[in-house]
Amino acid sequence: MDKDALIGIAIYLACDDAKKPKKRKKRYWVKEWLTKKNSFSDHNLLKELQLSSPSDYKNYLRMDHVTFSKLLELVTPYIQKQYTNMRELISPAQRLLCTLRYLATGVNFEELKFITAIAPQTLGKIIIETCQAITTVLKDNIKIPASEEEWKVVSDDFGTK
Repeated sequence: MDKDALIGIAIYLACDDAKKPKKRKKRYWVKEWLTKKNSFSDHNLLKELQLSSPSDYKNYLRMDHVTFSKLLELVTPYIQKQYTNMRELISPAQRLLCTLRYLATGVNFEELKFITAIAPQTLGKIIIETCQAITTVLKDNIKIPASEEEWKVVSDDFGTK
């Protein structure tokens, strides 16, 4: 074969390779460390705090264990999800725990994912659903100011505190 024929074959093969679809890098549905949420989440920390330091437990969630248990009992029917084979279930206790931690600290979902071992997108859904459940079950205990003057008083009290 002459030199031109070899160049032509090389160009043909190079063009043929370019037409083949490139293999994509395999993407995972869930990050590996998030699948081990039972090991990494703050749920284990809370169990330890409940046994060894009730004051730290209260500081962590802004409520004691008895109050947390009562609230969990009230909201569970609203936040309980059905088990599927697709992924591990996030328990009502974990849902309430991450919501209360979010409300207590105000951290963003990206930071909260490291505390709870739950993906930020999932946290967004969980926190909204759980807050709705809390307001539903505690609607008789939650007082919302009716007038602008009442809101002003609440605002001034908050500013003072």
